Amino acid sequence: MHKLVVLYPTPDDPDHFRAYYENTHLPLAATLPGLLDLRHSLSINADPQSPYFAVFEGDFADAAALGAAMSSPEGQAVQADVPNYASGGAVVIDYPIAPH
Repeated sequence: MHKLVVLYPTPDDPDHFRAYYENTHLPLAATLPGLLDLRHSLSINADPQSPYFAVFEGDFADAAALGAAMSSPEGQAVQADVPNYASGGAVVIDYPIAPH
């Protein structure tokens, strides 16, 4: 299993972020080939010191599946869409999930 995590700093317009992210970006992300599962939260700022506003998690079979997804036309569209709602940019992290 391979995890994609996207952390979003607090945007200039949180209401626009929420509406666009849930109505436009998440449906687009759901089309990523090889995506096994996705989760998100727009409520990660419980700690006032936290620099992040939202988080996305996507699960893929392995790093190759993630790479193929992000290189696909759908992946390119997802990446190109980020500036439409994330005024603070995004921090993208991916890593293999270690078995227990």
